[in-house]
This record gives sequence, C-alpha cells and structure tokens, in this order.
Amino acid sequence: MTSLWYQTVNAPLPNASDQEKTNVGFEHWQEAIVRIDDTEAQANATSLIEDDKAKDILTALFGNSPFLTHCVLNDISFCTNLLKDGPDKTFDQLITDLNSIWAGQPARDEMAKQLRITKRCAALTIALADITQHWTVFQVTEALTTLAEKSLDYAVGTLLREGHNRGYFKLPDPENNPQKGSGFIVLGMGKLGGRELNYSSDVDIIVLFDTDVIETDDPWDLQANMVRITKNLVQMMDDRTSDGYVFRTDLRLRPDPGSTPLAISVLAAETYYESIGQNWERAAMIKARPVAGDIEAGYAFLDILRPYMWRKYMDFAAIQDIHAIKRQINAHKGGHTIALNGHNVKLGHGGIREIEFYAQTQQLIWGGRNPDVRIAPTCKALQALVHAEQVEQHICDELIESYQYLRTVEHRIQMTNDEQTHSIPEDDDAVEHLAIFLGYRDKAAFEKEFIPHLERVETHYAQLFEDSVEPNSHADETGNLVFTGGDTDPNTLDYLSSLGFNNAEFVDTTVRGWHHARYRATRSKRSREILTDLMPTLIHALSNTAEPDTAFRRFDEFLSELPAGVQLFSMFQVNPQLLDLVAEVMGEAPRLAEHLARHSGLLEYVLTPDFFTPLPDVPALKQDLNKVLDQARDFQDVLDLSRRWANDRKFQVGVQTLRQIISIKDSGIAQTNIAETILQEMLPRVQNELAVKHGIIEGGDMCIVGLGKAGSCDMTATSDLDLVFIYEVPEDVIGSNGERELGVAQYYARLSQRFINALTAPTGEGMLYEVDMRLRPSGNSGPIASSLDAFVRYHEESAWTWEHMALTRARVLCGSEALTNKVEQAIEKTLRTQRDHDRLLFDVADMRKRMDKEHHTDVVWEIKQYRGGIVDIDFMAQYLQLKFGDQHKDILQHNTLDVLQKARELEILEETQANDLISAMELWNIIQGYLRLTVAAELKKEDGGELPHALKQDLVQACGEPSFDILCERMKNAAKQVMSHYTQLIDDPASSIAPPEENN
Repeated sequence: MTSLWYQTVNAPLPNASDQEKTNVGFEHWQEAIVRIDDTEAQANATSLIEDDKAKDILTALFGNSPFLTHCVLNDISFCTNLLKDGPDKTFDQLITDLNSIWAGQPARDEMAKQLRITKRCAALTIALADITQHWTVFQVTEALTTLAEKSLDYAVGTLLREGHNRGYFKLPDPENNPQKGSGFIVLGMGKLGGRELNYSSDVDIIVLFDTDVIETDDPWDLQANMVRITKNLVQMMDDRTSDGYVFRTDLRLRPDPGSTPLAISVLAAETYYESIGQNWERAAMIKARPVAGDIEAGYAFLDILRPYMWRKYMDFAAIQDIHAIKRQINAHKGGHTIALNGHNVKLGHGGIREIEFYAQTQQLIWGGRNPDVRIAPTCKALQALVHAEQVEQHICDELIESYQYLRTVEHRIQMTNDEQTHSIPEDDDAVEHLAIFLGYRDKAAFEKEFIPHLERVETHYAQLFEDSVEPNSHADETGNLVFTGGDTDPNTLDYLSSLGFNNAEFVDTTVRGWHHARYRATRSKRSREILTDLMPTLIHALSNTAEPDTAFRRFDEFLSELPAGVQLFSMFQVNPQLLDLVAEVMGEAPRLAEHLARHSGLLEYVLTPDFFTPLPDVPALKQDLNKVLDQARDFQDVLDLSRRWANDRKFQVGVQTLRQIISIKDSGIAQTNIAETILQEMLPRVQNELAVKHGIIEGGDMCIVGLGKAGSCDMTATSDLDLVFIYEVPEDVIGSNGERELGVAQYYARLSQRFINALTAPTGEGMLYEVDMRLRPSGNSGPIASSLDAFVRYHEESAWTWEHMALTRARVLCGSEALTNKVEQAIEKTLRTQRDHDRLLFDVADMRKRMDKEHHTDVVWEIKQYRGGIVDIDFMAQYLQLKFGDQHKDILQHNTLDVLQKARELEILEETQANDLISAMELWNIIQGYLRLTVAAELKKEDGGELPHALKQDLVQACGEPSFDILCERMKNAAKQVMSHYTQLIDDPASSIAPPEENN
C-alpha cells in the first residue's frame, strides 16, 4: 500500500467547515459500498476510509463542497482509484478513454453521455489536485482547458459527421476525421483561448464557417444548417441530464451578438471586425484560438485578422480609446473601501480582470511593433511585456503572484456548488466556510491575506493610465461604468443603480448596442471611440436629471435619429456643458427633446454667444429671418428655411424658459413674436408665388388678424394660430391681372389657402403652426377670406356673443398700415357697441355651461377647462369688456391680465376681486406655460403624480412656493376663489334672466 498516491500527499489539507456534512458524507460512503458488485472494489473502498490520510482528504471534500461530495458518492469506485493512482495518471487515462470512445464513431446521444461522464470524473480529479496542492493553478487551468477542447472537438466532429450523412455538405474524411477540411470553425475566446479556464467556467466560443472551404450542393441553406449544428453543439455541451452537463457554452463574444446568427460566415466576420470592430474586441481577439472543428481554417481566419488586431504603427486613436475604457472602469487609489464579504474576485476592484486588462491593453499598444508580446495566457503576456521593457519585473512578479492567489480563491468558490460565480459570499458564516475550505483558520486570517492582494493589484492597475485621466472623466467617482466586453459587468449595474437609474439592465444593453453600431451615428470607428470617452460624462449628466431613466430613453431616441456622430460627439467632448443641457432637455422637456432629436444641428446654435439672451423684438427678428430667407433658391427653400429658423427660435425660448432665464410671460411674448415674424415675412412671399400664374389684384390689400393666444401675446410651445383673413379692393376691380385670371373672392381665398398651407404643410424640417379658422365670420361655413365690408357687416348684424368675446383678443398681425388701421377701427367699433346687458350676461353664462358639459374635468392640472381655471377668468374679462367697452375704451385690451388690471383701475371690479383674479391668472399662466413646454400627455391624476420630479421642482420655484404639496393646495384655493367670483359676477345674476326667446 506504500505506492498509493494519497499517502504521498504532504500539503496541509483544509479542515471541514461543516462537521455535520462530513459525517453525512462518510455515512453515505458506507451505504454506497454495499451497492458495489465487485468484491475487490468493496474492499478497497472500505480500507480507504480506515486510512487516516485518505480520511483527511475525504473530510476536506465532504466538509466543504456539496458538489464534490456528490461527485465522490456518485462513483466511489472511481474515487477509490483516483486516490490510489493520483490526478496525473487518472486525468491522462480519462483523456485516453475519451479518445478511444471517439474512435468508435459513436452516435450523438452516446457521445454526449460519455462527455458528461468524463467531465464529472475530471471535475473531481482536478479539484483533488487543486485542494491537495498537487497541481499549481496553471496545471489546473491547463487540464480544464484540455478537457473543454476535447469535448468541443468531439461534439463538433459528431455533429459534422451527422450533417454529412444528412447531405448538408460533403466532408473530405467523414469517418476518421470529419473536422479536418470541414470549414466549420470553433474559436476559443477568453480563458478557453488563453488555456486558463476556471473551475466552473463557461466556454466562450465564436462559431464561423468558411464558404470557400465547404463543399455543398445546397449553398442557399448553408447558413441555416450551420446555425442548426451550432444549436446542437450548445445542446450537447449545456443540457443537464442524469449524467450532468459538459460545459456551459457562451456565444456572446461573436460579432454583434444581439443581431447576428449563432454561426456566421468568415467573410461576414472579417467585414465586421474591419469596419465595426471595437478595441475591446481587438483585446478579446488576443486570446482567440481555434479549439475545435477545422483548425487549419481557423488559423487562416486569424491570420486574415492580424492587421486588424495588431496595427503596424502606433494607433493613437486606439490608445485614446483604451484610455477611455480604462476611465470607464474607473480604478483609482482611495475613495472607496474594498470589503471581503460580497467582493467579486473576477470583476471587482483589484480583481482578476484588472490583471488581464493590465496585460491586454499594453499588448494592443505594443503588439503591432513587437510580435513577442502577442501571447494569449495572461501571466506569460506580463512576462513578455517585461522583456519588451514595458513592465517592470517586480510589478510583473506581484501581479502574477496575485493572479495565482485570486484564481485559487475563485476555484474554491466555484468548487463549493459548481456555480459560475466569482463573488465571495455575503453572509459571514458562508465566508467563514470558504476561508476554511481555502485552508485558513478562520475568516479573519483569510481577510488578512486576501485584501492586500486586491489593494496591490488595484494600485498597479490605477497607475497604468495614471496620466490619461481628464477632468471630464468623473475619475473621483466610485464605481464602474463598463460597457465593453461580452458580459454585463455587475459592478456597472450596481453603480448605475446607485446613480439613480431604476432599469440599469436597459441602460447597459442599450449602450452596448451603441457600441455595436446599431445606429448610423455609431457606425464609424471614430464615433464609437469618442462615445466611449464620453460615456462617464454622459451617464453622470443623465443621472443628474430628476428622471434618469426617462432622460436616458430620450437620449437613445435622439441618438437613433442622428445621421452621423463624429461631429456631434466631438462637440460634446470640447463642450461638456452641452451634454448637461441635452440631459436637462431629455429629462424635463419631452417636446423640446423630440425637436432636438429631429434637429441635432440645433446644438451648434446653442453654442452661439447669444443663445441664452432673450429674443429681440419683431423688427429685429424680421431682419434676422430675412437674412436666412435671402438664401432661398425657390419657394420650397423658403418653406424649409422658415421652419428651421422658427423651430430653432422656439427651441431657444423653450430652453430659456426651462432654465428660468425668462419668465412665462416673457416666454409668451417671445413665442408670439416668432409667429408674428413668420407671418409678416411669409405673406409677401406667398403672394409672389401666387402672382407667377395669377398675377395680383391691382390696388388690393389683405391683412391677417390673430385671435386667441396669438392676439393676446401669450402663445405657448404648443399654441396653434387662430387667424382671420380680411381683404379690401377698389370697387372697380373685378379680378387679378395674371395669365390665369381669378375673381376677387376666389383670388383671396386661393391666397389665404396657400398661406395656410405654407404654415401647416410638413416638410423635412417639420411644420410651422397648426392653423384654426373657426373664428372667421360664419365659422367653417363661411368663406376662407372675408372682405372688410363683409367682416364689418357680419359683426354688426349676424355675429353671436361668443364671437364678439373672441374678438376682444383680435389683433392685426400683418398687413399694410392703411388696412390695419381700418380693421382695428372696425373691431373697436364692434366691441364698443352698446349691448343688452341681460342678453350678454345670459349668453356668457350659457356658453360657459355648454363648454363645461363638453370639456369638464375634475383634474386641477387641466387648468384651462377646470372650473376656476383659465376659461372662467377669460370669460369674466371678456364679459366686462363687452359690457363696459362702450363707456371705457381702455378696457379693450388684448390680454386678460391687462383687462383685469384696467378693470381694477376703472373700479369696474372691486380691488379684492381683481387681485384674486390677477393672482390666479398669473399662477395659471406659469403652470400652463411649463406644462405645454414639458408634458406631452393629458394629465389624469389630481395630485399631479404623473409629473416628473424635476418639473415639480421647477413649478415650485417659478410659483414661489416652498413645496409641491403647498403649490397644489394653492391651486385648489385659487380655483375656489375664481369660481366664487365667477358665480357672483355671472352665474348668479344670469340665473334670474329668462332665455332670450322668452325674453322677447
């Protein structure tokens, strides 16, 4: 018995972290002995646990790892032989036996079964070699890699032979070597490619097929057949059966995994890497190695990619991109605490990935000029960088020592339950158990050695690009922002959540899509490199909004609409404050965000010195617009240029309002001035366009009257234009003088319609305004344009009271001075007509009731129709104008607030009444201005629950209240006060008046 391997084990073994599990394990061993048919095997198993040395080894397994306990008890005869022969002989025999089984050309099911049995036995073998320190970490990873390669290759061979028999393709040697010359390539990536698999590792692979190598009679179905084989390969490796599984298989490192099939052609892969491939994918390709299938074709493909991977000259843009990736990962000295519990040994600070990245980044930088550093295994790459004089020897030694230590910790974590996890447990008891499994006395002893390794790695890693950190990189923040690589970084998700993103997974997935060139703006290599550099600044800017998820979604929509990215991203780089503004718009003003998404060129306008200066008056705006329209080559250009100019100015006013640079009142005036400017500059151009065929009306004139908000100078971001067209011609003129003569009424109807079309027609630049013509004489049934005489006659003889109420806001927006004066005089005459006060009162009250019946709302945020809201105040002001206009000309103001102030001065309203109404109207105007700017949907919650937090804060600040709840209470009180005055002024007196027909 002196030749037994287990008796030669001299390394200290872990104690049992759970004595009860140890006892149960030995009890099950005894029970399993009874079930062994072979007498000699029974005897060996019995004698084994009577040996103290063997018992110590089994105690280390039973007392620490439920998974290894299962492996032992599932086949104690194999375990007995393993302890007897040792890991070296046993592992070699497992591979030999697997080779023999493959040589027998087994069917798919049989091959899959044998792969699983071999994996289970090899898992126990490798774990035993690790725990007893019989193998180094490198021997452990080498054995795991060898097993994975054999498994993949034999699974692929089985499936290729099957595909040949089904006629998918023709193999050169389907019986003896179906892989050779098949054109089916499996590249091992990551740790598989670097021959450094961890204990419970997934195998990262890329599956390619070379159409120049494959011989097939069915080329049209080749792609589908290759995908089918790949799916079967994953099934053979992944599926869990009673015999276990082989290896979890991950294909997410293939080009753009979100949109490409599981198997792609060599040509497609080559095109991707040379046009869209990212620098992190170059880094990943350092470890790429053919591991199964057509090995020769695999190396041929990698040879094609060599210029992509290894740049002949120093690639400074790529270096900058690598620096940006480093800044995303955000390692730095201090500023956070590395804790034992819950720490991710692979991805956390000071973890394995930082060692890998330390090597890979410098390999990318120097590998183009020095082939000696193009080495896949991490530790060998570090040593090669020392020889290339890029890394100091002591740093290399320390990183390799920490790499070995951390990989050992990682393996013990995974051995416990065969889980693909890299994190120290969160629970103290579980950490204590892990510490014992690693051979420590307790958790404290483990922590004392573990933490210094992390700190040492982090220090070297942070120094890697120490001089590359820029002020905009948020390097003083604590947390990862990693959107490169094939796997989601858990620390990135945690950090995004800590920044306020509720759906961190969506952010992560979407940003990865940007890097995979899903949008036109990110299709160029340079745009993606700049975007990588911008990511920390961008994410922090969006996180600083009140609704980060909403802001991010809108930025994604914005990005999706961009035709290109380099220029804009470069602008963000140079002007990071621009990103803050974009984030603010995305988070708080969906209407502005929508416009910005369609017109990204606006951001250049934002950088002009006067962007945050309030807009000038109409004459100055006309001069500015004229300069723009002078560039027009034709009328279509006029339409496009006028839209771009107006929408840019509307955006400017919106941003100034959002940032409270201007008040809501000033915003209303500015929006109205923009509209007025457009009308005044557009009308003569539409007239000239019409004159080409139809000539002009000699001596004729037309003006445009604005009503509603255009008339009262308080337009909002969403206001339409209520217009009336009025013309006047000499009595002796009967038509136009063009080659296609039109009668007077027809001419001005055609001119008005063309003018409306010029405002409303959508072009590539959007539209200018919606136009509402329902307030013209006779409404929708009346002519589109009215002569001055018809307009005057209609309002003297036929107009309803509500039409005269609307006329109180009428203001001539464009037209000659002579006609403007005549129209204004006609309007004033109408409004100063002496009226039947009872009839007026009844009509106003009746009209309001009709409106309320049709538009009633109980939501105070619908402040236009809410009782006590804007309409009620407007009705009171208009009633007072029509009642007292004949006596007091000054009350004929266009704006409701001006009317109320005049009514107070003239003592038409009591001072308390007037003050209440003025205060309420100012409140409603502020709230409506912000809502029209920011909220696209109808509000349905009484408490304003749908409103973004940022908007609530803006409203509180603009309205001068200490909190949103107090603002809500103020709104309700204001509405009650308004309704009290409305009832007193209109409803109560009107209730005693008989309907007009009865009154007559």
